[in-house]
Amino acid sequence: MPTATSPYILAGDIGGTKSNIATFRVVGCELLLVRNQRYTSTSYAGLNAILRKYLAEDERPILAACFGIPGPVHNGRAKPTNLTWGVDAAEISGEFDIPHVAVLNDLEANAYGIPHLKDSDFAVVQKGAPDASGNRCVVSPGTGLGEAGMYWDGKRYHVWACEGGHADFGPRSPLEIALLEFLMKQFGHVSTERVVSGMGIENIYKFLRETGRGKELPAVAAEMKKNDPNRVISKFADSGDCPMCVQTLEIFAGCLGAEASNMALKTMASGGVYLGGGIPAKMLQRIQSVGFLHAFNDKGRLSSIMESTPVMVILNDQAALIGAGYYALEGAAAS
Repeated sequence: MPTATSPYILAGDIGGTKSNIATFRVVGCELLLVRNQRYTSTSYAGLNAILRKYLAEDERPILAACFGIPGPVHNGRAKPTNLTWGVDAAEISGEFDIPHVAVLNDLEANAYGIPHLKDSDFAVVQKGAPDASGNRCVVSPGTGLGEAGMYWDGKRYHVWACEGGHADFGPRSPLEIALLEFLMKQFGHVSTERVVSGMGIENIYKFLRETGRGKELPAVAAEMKKNDPNRVISKFADSGDCPMCVQTLEIFAGCLGAEASNMALKTMASGGVYLGGGIPAKMLQRIQSVGFLHAFNDKGRLSSIMESTPVMVILNDQAALIGAGYYALEGAAAS
């Protein structure tokens, strides 16, 4: 266990857009957040550059560190899917003199954080069966689409990562088939991430606009030239001023619901599906709408299984950061 002279854990949730770095103090078997800083990922040459700036302002002794990275992890190395730079645990350990450094897939870190969240950190989308138990899964649309599973052995959960967001997008209607065909002309292979993510919202909007299935309002087009298109789409959809923006988010919510239930079936997540990432919490009312739940539960002969599966939205945007912190703590204790 950590000693009195080295009671701090360093954790990071590294995203394609932002990197969240935090220092936790070890109090018994719990972690107490003492410092948290966000950085724009693309403004730095790599994670080490971010850590140099962060640690230069904080001289607390670090016992162990863990970083959640969006992409596959092999032997302590990872290349974030939506970034130009990589991450190497051994290099971080050597440069910053941290005894124990781990690198996890970001959805692994997210899943490790779930048991340490409070009830108020979740919003219920579907209650499911009162006695629901068993495996769980996490589906997190943000800059990209991350997914992970949580295997239940009867006593505890074991987390595993995957790259399910890069599996093929499966359309469910003539409209979604047309969307697939539209995206195939642009990308060739169309992963679910091309639809169910931040980039997916913009892709759906462009599909409706460029195929004449919707009419772009001049006010929306003008604001998109100055601000993030996804924020603009959400703004005009929430106000109801732009029918095409509303339709964009309705299609997105349906595709997210379908993909979440696909993941639930593939992992037999009878214990619950958790929606993480930045988008579900911001779109909570739409996620709790009939459109999402219809898509989630519409699984033919297995629809009754889906209806008994709890679905929750993670409201705490530090879930992955917390999970990385506890993973580092467990690793240090084991060593």
